[in-house]
Amino acid sequence: MKQSWTLARVAGIEIRVHVTFFLLLAWYGLISWADTRTFEGLANGVALIIVVFGCVVLHELGHATAARRYGIRTRDITLLPIGGVARLQGMPEKPSQEIVIALAGPAVNLVIAMFLALMIGDQVVDLSLLSGDEKEISFAVSVLAVNLMLAIFNLTPAFPMDGGRVLRAALALRFGQLRATRMAARVGRGFAVLFAVLGLLYNPMLMLIALFIWIGAAMEAADVELRAALAGMPLRSVLVTDFRTLAPENTLADAVSLTLSGTQKDIPIIDRSQRFIGLLSQAALLRGLSAQGDASTVGEWMRRDVATARADESLETIWQRLREGDGHLLPVIDSERLIGLIDLDNLLELSRFRAALERHGAAG
Repeated sequence: MKQSWTLARVAGIEIRVHVTFFLLLAWYGLISWADTRTFEGLANGVALIIVVFGCVVLHELGHATAARRYGIRTRDITLLPIGGVARLQGMPEKPSQEIVIALAGPAVNLVIAMFLALMIGDQVVDLSLLSGDEKEISFAVSVLAVNLMLAIFNLTPAFPMDGGRVLRAALALRFGQLRATRMAARVGRGFAVLFAVLGLLYNPMLMLIALFIWIGAAMEAADVELRAALAGMPLRSVLVTDFRTLAPENTLADAVSLTLSGTQKDIPIIDRSQRFIGLLSQAALLRGLSAQGDASTVGEWMRRDVATARADESLETIWQRLREGDGHLLPVIDSERLIGLIDLDNLLELSRFRAALERHGAAG
């Protein structure tokens, strides 16, 4: 995720923090200072946020651990002001697996709350903490209450939150993945509207959560729609074969001329034996022009460590790799020769075409 920094690596998973997270720390620090007018109060407020987000990381690691059980790795976990986001390298094959993965996160928060309850002993959690009225509550009880809130809130059936994923998986047992996702996404958007209204009336943070839910539901639904459209389709049906190439000894001026003569933005680079050796992106072309002018060679600015696809790979696999990568183009190689390109925009267009045909069939 852009504009984020790696804090640590746990079990091969990068723990990252987004730049906006520090705005939350500053905001909560100001609130704590306004409430107490002491540096101790300010430190306690910031410390509480840091500990709570440590619990959020453990929540996401719960998802990652459950996913690993089914052979699904986690790329990274990023801390945002509204919580944590774990990027899984794939989706579970069975609805029952998705239920286990979704429930693993809230289960971690409940375990933390139970552990703190044993430590606290006879202290009683004052539910007024939920409305922010209790000022003299202990640090441990605060963390306990927040973990209970995290568990309960994440189990809300607002897709793509944990409860929404459980809902989608339960629906998939009867209706199939595609229809279940559509239904769960509608429920998620409904909750997003509800949270937005509550945010306007009570807590602006709910408006950010509402935006996250709305966008997340739309993206998840679009992803499943595209997977359904690609299922069983041959790779060559969307293979771009009308493209231009350059050699590493060509100049950036040649690349500019080629770019302006058509719609191609990224240029495959091949050597004299017609082997694919790299890709010159438009961003790299612009950097090269700014740094050395148009007389420098393509070989100086092309990227050599480019992910490629085989001609016998499925479109579903290729789509997954495009989603996980940082580019929108995947060269397809057969016997070291470039036979075509898979463009992310083409796959999205295919999904829209298939959806239009599906609507036509339903209307007919």
